[in-house]
Amino acid sequence: MTVVDQIPSEPADARGRVAELHVLREQALRGPSERATEAQHAKGKLTARERIELLVDPGSFNEVEQLRRHRAQGFGLEAKKPYTDGVITGWGTVEGRTVFVYAHDFRIFGGALGEAHATKIHKIMDMAIAAGAPLVSLNDGAGARIQEGVSALAGYGGIFQRNTRASGVIPQISVMLGPCAGGAAYSPALTDFVFMVRETSQMFITGPDVVKAVTGEEITQNGLGGADVHAETSGVAHFAYDDEETCIAEVRYLLSMLPQNNRENPPAVVPDDSPDRATPALLDLVPADAVRSYDVRAVIEELVDDEEHMEVHSGWAANLVCTLARLDGRVVGIVANQPSVMAGVLDIDASEKGARFVQMCDAFSIPIVTLVDVPGFLPGVGQEHHGVIRRGAKLLYAYCNATVPRISVILRKAYGGAYIVMDSQSIGADLTYAWPTNEIAVMGAEGAANVIFRRQIAEAPDPEAERLQKIKEYRTELMHPYYAVERGLVDDVIDPSDTRRVLVRGLEMLRAKHAELPSRKHGNPPQ
Repeated sequence: MTVVDQIPSEPADARGRVAELHVLREQALRGPSERATEAQHAKGKLTARERIELLVDPGSFNEVEQLRRHRAQGFGLEAKKPYTDGVITGWGTVEGRTVFVYAHDFRIFGGALGEAHATKIHKIMDMAIAAGAPLVSLNDGAGARIQEGVSALAGYGGIFQRNTRASGVIPQISVMLGPCAGGAAYSPALTDFVFMVRETSQMFITGPDVVKAVTGEEITQNGLGGADVHAETSGVAHFAYDDEETCIAEVRYLLSMLPQNNRENPPAVVPDDSPDRATPALLDLVPADAVRSYDVRAVIEELVDDEEHMEVHSGWAANLVCTLARLDGRVVGIVANQPSVMAGVLDIDASEKGARFVQMCDAFSIPIVTLVDVPGFLPGVGQEHHGVIRRGAKLLYAYCNATVPRISVILRKAYGGAYIVMDSQSIGADLTYAWPTNEIAVMGAEGAANVIFRRQIAEAPDPEAERLQKIKEYRTELMHPYYAVERGLVDDVIDPSDTRRVLVRGLEMLRAKHAELPSRKHGNPPQ
């Protein structure tokens, strides 16, 4: 018998009713049992309420529908009607700004979604959209509640519909803190960012048992859909951490760099780092020799405030770096080729990674800085057969469609179609700069000379000497550092030591930029 069944039917005085209310609230806050809490902790996982306490500012959480219970019958459900129905919903603040949150309580029905459970989530999502504030989901659920049948599945449909309606309107962050299987994996996939915790969180459509039954393949849950798999192989997860505390702290940090909604700018801070700080270290960080490698993250750290940035998808498609940082206290998104991985070429995964990041920045009024050092697109049968054309076009479409301030800096080489795709002036970059080490061309001098002067080289008495001469000729005529700026394709060639100052001043000028896209229902980007 539950506490509510013990409440007397006869009216009591106000103090008696208030005392009963406090008993009910205490029961809801305590959860199903100490044993269930201990089992959760034994798995290395926090409870839903402990997670919310880490996420929001102390004392700021306001719970919604705490005493909600399901109405399902059959399969023993009528005898088990816990408060909250396995999900805690409400709002609080993160660094003083409103954030809505829902958290699955794995101690109740394994966090499985039923009709009442789903209705609570629908309500908090509607409230977040109406209030224009971020939504964070703390996921630790076992999927649809089988005992409730199709009603549970319909509940997922309502969540997906709201995820889509909120897309580009408010930031949506999914934090994976336990198993997430079947349809439950699609809601996180529809959100802006996915965080995962190693060992304890997994995402997959069909679990290892089903995979084995259908394909004969044997694999563990983590091997199939663990944090590292999705952070490094599939690209489903943007961030992966070793423990819940670190993970949730990083969620708070990400929220500090995002606006409340698409009608606001990201929050600015008063910087300690001077906007006019020179960056002479860049002269040594980037080798002039186009074939020598370096880590572009060192360049980014030299440019941004206090060397701090938050890299998105750091383990996936590492040949392209996408990161959030601040310049003069204002948030920017940085897209940069990474010469230390695959020479910084663009491929299928890098194109999709960059496209999604650019779209996110554009949706939430985050200016984009692009650092270019790209030898081209990755050649190969596998790339062509798996759609590098249409997938590379995603990055091109994202840049062309973006209306936020856009500045690109060509650090070294920028060859072929990849040069155009990496936010060149011809596709709408507001300002384009180049270092004196830049080489902008259809292809490298060696390849170009071999194509253009193939006959002359073959017929020369000394073909190798002729080839070297033609390479030098091509480089001198068409690839010198001032070729593009002389033709108005680059706004200026700058001293690398001035790069931070140039970016800060350019972004300041572009702050009031207003650009309108043609009237349309929506575009039809390449898929």
